[in-house]
Amino acid sequence: MSTRKIARVVRGMPTSDGAGVKLTRVIGSPQLMDLDPFLMLDEFGTDRPEDYIAGFPDHPHRGFETVTYMIAGRMRHRDSAGHEGLLENGGVQWMTAGRGVIHSEIPQQEAGVMEGFQLWLNLPARDKMCAPWYRDFGAGDLPRFGTTSGAEVTVIAGVSHGVQGAVTRAATEPLYLDLRLADGASFAQALPAEHNAFVYVYRGALRIGDQIVPAQRMAILANAADADGVLVEAQGETRALLIAGRPLNEPIAQYGPFVMNSEQEIYQAISDHRNGRLAALAEPTPAMPSGFP
Repeated sequence: MSTRKIARVVRGMPTSDGAGVKLTRVIGSPQLMDLDPFLMLDEFGTDRPEDYIAGFPDHPHRGFETVTYMIAGRMRHRDSAGHEGLLENGGVQWMTAGRGVIHSEIPQQEAGVMEGFQLWLNLPARDKMCAPWYRDFGAGDLPRFGTTSGAEVTVIAGVSHGVQGAVTRAATEPLYLDLRLADGASFAQALPAEHNAFVYVYRGALRIGDQIVPAQRMAILANAADADGVLVEAQGETRALLIAGRPLNEPIAQYGPFVMNSEQEIYQAISDHRNGRLAALAEPTPAMPSGFP
């Protein structure tokens, strides 16, 4: 396998969202507005309840998907389509907002560590007004495997070393891996040359090619026709996310929690929300677009 090189290393920006939850925004900031098909990546991690206790009260979404990966802590989800679930240590919540949903994400603890990630995955124009969809995956529902080189891998989406992840999407073909590597361990992953990909190190450090990527840094991998994957090597005990997807190459029009393809569609989303139509439109239907569970 010919490994990709690092095109750029990005450091996230401290910010807050919801009712004042403190977090680090890695994608979706002025440093990196998006990485098609990914619109946002937030990391949250603190043992100070005042940083997270207020959570994310009711707020709307349209036109994309949210993937919340809880490393530690408990978060309850409720939405206007009638879905409710409790996300706990090691679990994943995958929500397709589609044509519109209003939801809340509220911590279910008053002390202890709250740590995890939320990723926003864009939907193609043909699916932006699909019916909402939601599923919680407990830690035991997520496929895992180990390698002889010392890597332990959780496969949230896509396929790695023949192991199928919990979720697939036909349009964007997302790969979402959580890597746990012992000191000196390595891990190789095949990647289509045209897919955009990044590695986010959240503990320890990784070597990719001749560069070291420390904790709380994202390495955006270069796209090259002659590179068909990536090889990472741990520098100490390391945890990292490896995420990739096929770009949609479509116009992006975004206004806060609404992501469409044109300004007119954004105006419509705002109008629907202000006039109470967004939640009414969000009632789920049995039929889902091709590629959805």
